[in-house]
Amino acid sequence: MRVMVMVKATEDSETGIMPTAAQLAAMGEFNEQLQQAGIMITGDGLKPSKLGKRIAFDGTDRRVIDGPFPQTRELVAGYWIWEVETMEDAIAWVKRCPNPMPGPSEIEIRPFYEMADFADIV
Repeated sequence: MRVMVMVKATEDSETGIMPTAAQLAAMGEFNEQLQQAGIMITGDGLKPSKLGKRIAFDGTDRRVIDGPFPQTRELVAGYWIWEVETMEDAIAWVKRCPNPMPGPSEIEIRPFYEMADFADIV
């Protein structure tokens, strides 16, 4: 099963505070373990939402909304896409992850839809 593993934004990440050399090294080592285990498909960090844009859809209308966006804890600061056997496997790997932020942080795991999920529709 493919999952997206999202590092939730914090006030620090939204202000652009960069990780320390030790944090970068620890995350690099964790990413290497994921790659060696054949789990990590891709992953990256995202710049603060003040540099982002949202496009709002309403019928045929489109409206561009400039960042920064409210609700920091609902934003994504980084992500991985993993191929795992089960959700429990993904949880076990996330528990091994170094804390991605200087203070308290959260990581969310969401499975991707697969073609089998649409079998009753198609």
